[in-house]
Amino acid sequence: MKKRTHRAPAQAQHSTPPVESTALPATAPAQSFTFDLGEPEPVIGGRSALLEYAECLPCGDWYEPPVSLAALARLLRVGAHHESALRFKINVLSSTFIPSQALSAEAFGGFALDYMVLGNAYLERRRNRLGDLLELRHALGKYARRGLEPGRFFFVTDLQSPHEFPRHDVFQLREQDIHQEIYGLPPYLGALQSAMLNESATLFRRRYYNNGSHAGFILYVTDAAQSQGDVDKMREQLTKTKGGGNFKNLFYYAPNGKKEGIQLIPISEVAAKDDFLNIKNASRDDVLAAHRVPPQLMGMLPNNVGGFGDVEKAAMVFARNEIAPLQARMAHAINTWAGRTVCTFKPYVLKDAPAAAPALA
Repeated sequence: MKKRTHRAPAQAQHSTPPVESTALPATAPAQSFTFDLGEPEPVIGGRSALLEYAECLPCGDWYEPPVSLAALARLLRVGAHHESALRFKINVLSSTFIPSQALSAEAFGGFALDYMVLGNAYLERRRNRLGDLLELRHALGKYARRGLEPGRFFFVTDLQSPHEFPRHDVFQLREQDIHQEIYGLPPYLGALQSAMLNESATLFRRRYYNNGSHAGFILYVTDAAQSQGDVDKMREQLTKTKGGGNFKNLFYYAPNGKKEGIQLIPISEVAAKDDFLNIKNASRDDVLAAHRVPPQLMGMLPNNVGGFGDVEKAAMVFARNEIAPLQARMAHAINTWAGRTVCTFKPYVLKDAPAAAPALA
């Protein structure tokens, strides 16, 4: 008797191998995360309070300022309103200054600029052969440093070759500071955050407009009546709207199409959501409040119907409260140090026409 063997059916022998099914990748579990934008720095306490213990650190033969004077000089052009307010005060001071033989109008202009921007201003005394006062020259406040010993001043552009002025021949006028009595600090430091916010808003808007292809919307097509050729033509037309073809109209005919077969989904309404104008206006008001300059004196347009009021009254109040104290402080300090009257001012008068230049012979 013969033993039977079980064979696979003929179909199974000639059948194609089974196709391996591609498994879908496992999706990662949903996770939550946060953006770390940095901890806020309070004015009272925090890491910045450690600098109050150091005050002005000695560096060799001189003291270093409590803040970076180079940074204050760069921040002068952080925004239109910050520099404009400072230049306005300097122009009023220069227009009322009376030049003398020892102190020229050019030297006083640089002296006033340093004082308004840096909170420190310096004049160097040049002597004649007899040792008397010949003239007062302006020394750049960005590089001037006060020495550890009284009467010593240095001109430091780098640590390799500092220049020392003759002793007791440099005059320093500084804005009062509550923490130290070596260097002055400008009173507008509290408004620098607003000035930098104004700059950041402007830079963001510039980059947004310079970027020619904004991800402004998603064109969502679900209608089965659309052919692939029509979709390709629509894609081609949309890509042509970059650069010189911006703001073109697009016509699309879809017979037998559904109502929601083509949808336009906006995803980046940046122009309406970045609150650009409110940021600019609020930061501008903070800067002008720190400089205490009326807006009508800076050529600004009012946002309301009533306007800013009488410009002449605002100018006279500004001259009485801001310009007159600066004139008295500068004249008294410079004349006392020089030992004679070299700095004088005339009253601030609105109807006073500027003097005409002398005719050439």
